[in-house]
Amino acid sequence: MNQTDQLVDLKNLSPDALVDFLEGMGKEKFRADQILRWIYLRGVTDFSEMTDLAKSFREEISQRAIISFFTPETIEISSDGTRKFLFRLCDKRSVETVLIPMEGGRNTLCISTQVGCAMQCSFCLTGTFGLERNLTASEIVNQVCAVRKDYSVDNIVLMGMGEPLHNLENVVSALKILYASKGFDYGPRRVTLSTSGLVPEMLELGQRIKVNLAISLNATTDEVRDELMPVNRRYPLSELMQACRQFPLAPSQRITFEYILIRGVNDSQADAKRLVKLLHGIKAKVNLIPFNEHAGSAFQTPDENAIRAFQTYLLDRQIVAIRRAGKGLDISAACGQLKEKLENKLLGSGKESSLQGK
Repeated sequence: MNQTDQLVDLKNLSPDALVDFLEGMGKEKFRADQILRWIYLRGVTDFSEMTDLAKSFREEISQRAIISFFTPETIEISSDGTRKFLFRLCDKRSVETVLIPMEGGRNTLCISTQVGCAMQCSFCLTGTFGLERNLTASEIVNQVCAVRKDYSVDNIVLMGMGEPLHNLENVVSALKILYASKGFDYGPRRVTLSTSGLVPEMLELGQRIKVNLAISLNATTDEVRDELMPVNRRYPLSELMQACRQFPLAPSQRITFEYILIRGVNDSQADAKRLVKLLHGIKAKVNLIPFNEHAGSAFQTPDENAIRAFQTYLLDRQIVAIRRAGKGLDISAACGQLKEKLENKLLGSGKESSLQGK
């Protein structure tokens, strides 16, 4: 173990944990606010640049801590402006992050919380990798830091690689960092967390921190959802929907239900009817997402008439149902596609990629 391995990465520390760390050095509480501004608002990774801190303090903290950072190894750019980043981690594993342009000139950043995923959803390429490990809080936050260096990030969604609630501790710490008023100051209204339906962790999340909740639903019967999303065998639809009814919401807040439409699997009028029944009594909105076809998958995108009919059925019954336009369809857009392509290329060439993250 070298000296760097023994240093504390300040980006792993929530604001309260940073205060505790500095107080352990005998420093004043307000120093945490100064450091948060330098790290997150100004993007500084070298203590010597923190000019409102005494030189002796900068020298002392540099012996105890580091400030990690990411540099993208690869960026793919779509004709619609979507940008997909691949970041190489210290252990040479990789994760993906996607910047999605939205209406009104705003950008949403989709970030990852794990390397791979243990949920094994049959429509998701990331699930085929299996779970390699959790991301640390710093690795979650560094995706935001890296993209913000060159682009505006208005909203954040934890919908990339991995199941956020399977990495609850690090995700909560990362959310506290993203919310910090002296740092990025995103606030809960601008951050959404998507889960496949880990019911106990959902309820714990609601008790610990505020965040917009999105449920990856994708089916209206246990039989179909068992096949699409094995987590349903542990937490079936009845338990999941009850947990949604118990999840604390602000007066104007709704739970988002993500529904990937797959031809001949979950796109019928009977499915639409069952979905309306499932959502009864829940403050909900539905994002309808036509399946993004990729090599190796047997699933297909529904035809346009089926998509339109499904949406119309929901709208006619006063359910907010938004069709999400496909983004980045001309690049490796689905979660895991860029990772798979580059990892296969590296294996084929017998080369290892250079390490870009610190």
